[in-house]
Amino acid sequence: MQNISAFKEYLNRPRKVIIVTHFKPDADALGSSLGLAGYLKKKGHQVTVVTPSDYPDFITWMPGNKDVVIFQREKPQKPKQLIAEADTIFCLDFSSLNRINDLGEFVRVSTAKKVLIDHHLEPEQFADFEQWDGTAASTAELVFQLIDELGDKSLIDQDIANCLYAGIMTDTGGFRHSNTTYKVFQIAGELVALGANPSKVSKQIYDTNSIERLRLMGYVLSQKLKVLPEYRTAYIVLTAEELKNFSSQTGDTEGFVNYGLSIKGIKLSVLISDRRENIKLSFRSLGNFSVNDMARKYFDGGGHRNASGGQTKLSLEQTLEKFLSILPEYKEQLLAEEN
Repeated sequence: MQNISAFKEYLNRPRKVIIVTHFKPDADALGSSLGLAGYLKKKGHQVTVVTPSDYPDFITWMPGNKDVVIFQREKPQKPKQLIAEADTIFCLDFSSLNRINDLGEFVRVSTAKKVLIDHHLEPEQFADFEQWDGTAASTAELVFQLIDELGDKSLIDQDIANCLYAGIMTDTGGFRHSNTTYKVFQIAGELVALGANPSKVSKQIYDTNSIERLRLMGYVLSQKLKVLPEYRTAYIVLTAEELKNFSSQTGDTEGFVNYGLSIKGIKLSVLISDRRENIKLSFRSLGNFSVNDMARKYFDGGGHRNASGGQTKLSLEQTLEKFLSILPEYKEQLLAEEN
C-alpha cells in the first residue's frame, strides 16, 4: 500500500468495520475476508463480514464463518444498516462494485472510508486506500502482505493462517497454475510456520464431496464435455434442470471447467450454466490467450488473463450460440503455438 503510514495511523483507533466480498464467494474471497476479520478484531476493531450470497459448504469450516451475514438470507434492512453504521468498509477480492450486486449501491453511497484489497484487473476507482496488485496470485496473499506491512505479522494465529492459506492454495490451483511464484511459496511457507495446516485445509476443500456432486461430475465428463479441436476449445453447458436433477448446491460445479483445459491440445475451456437468475460463464485458458479480454468484451465479466468469469441475461441456448459465434474471431490466437 503506497500510503501505508496514513493507513496505519487511521487504524490506530477502534473502527466499526464491514468486510464485503463478491457474489458466490470462493475460498480466496471468504478466506481473505475471515483472515482479515480475525486480525482486525485482535486490533480492537468491531468487525462484521457480509457476503452478497451463500457459498460452498466445503469452505464453511473457516473460523468466523458462523458470524458471517449473508445478504440473500437477511431482510435488506440489516446489511444496509450495518453498512450505513460502518466507518470503514473493506472490499475484498473484487475490482468493481457491481460484483457485489445490490450491496454495491449501499457501499457506493456510504460515507465510510473504503479500502480495496484485490488482484483482479482494471479496478474501479472508488476506494480511499488500495492494496491492489494485478500480478498477485490471490487476495489472501495481499492481506498477508498488508498485515506484514503494518508490522503485525506476529498477530497471525492458526485460525487466520488457515484462512489465508486456503485462499492462496485455491487461487493457485493447489500451487499448479502459472501464477504460482517463488513469492507465493514464501508466503505459504510463512503461513505454515505461523500455524496453517496444509493437510487439513486441503482435505476440507478438495476431498470433502457430496455423493450428488460426484455423480454430477461423472455426468458432466461423460455426457456434457464437448471438444472443438479446430479452435483448441472445450466447453460444458449445464441446464437448470440438469443441476436440479443432481440436487446441485452452491460450489458443486467448482473446478469442472478445469477438466476441459486438462485435455491435451486444448487452450480454452468454458463452463456455461443456467443459474436461473442469469447465465454464468467460467473461462480458463493456457499461455497468452486472455479470457479476461473475451469475458469483458462479450459477457459483462473479467478477472485474470487465464481465469475469468462472465454472465448474460440471454437464454442458455442464445448464450451458447453467442459464444460459438465469436470463436472465429479468436481462432488465430487459439491456434498460435507458444514457446
